[in-house]
Amino acid sequence: MRALTASVLAIEAIVILLATSLATSDGSVQNTTLAWWIGGLLMLLLVLNAGLVGRRWGITLGWVMQVFVLASAIVVGWTMLVVGVLFVVLWWAAIYLGSRGDRLKAERTASGTGE
Repeated sequence: MRALTASVLAIEAIVILLATSLATSDGSVQNTTLAWWIGGLLMLLLVLNAGLVGRRWGITLGWVMQVFVLASAIVVGWTMLVVGVLFVVLWWAAIYLGSRGDRLKAERTASGTGE
């Protein structure tokens, strides 16, 4: 699960960079300095969280980050809300499929047929 969730967070950080760049260059936001501070902080927190998903509280922190990405729609606009919803779905899928894969791997290891 750790690889999937970290990948989602890393890709999300890249998308935040691109969205911040686009929003500040096309006039979507009035205060570009605030947008870059919020975007930069979000990117930094997402990358840090990608490294911490293996800890017990890393997944919970990831959910908090999803809320922050959704909240960034307040500054950027409704398009960021759409992006945020897509990443919430990807985050959930990474957790669900990753834990399912971890469970299957543990079962195979326990039965002696796994790697």
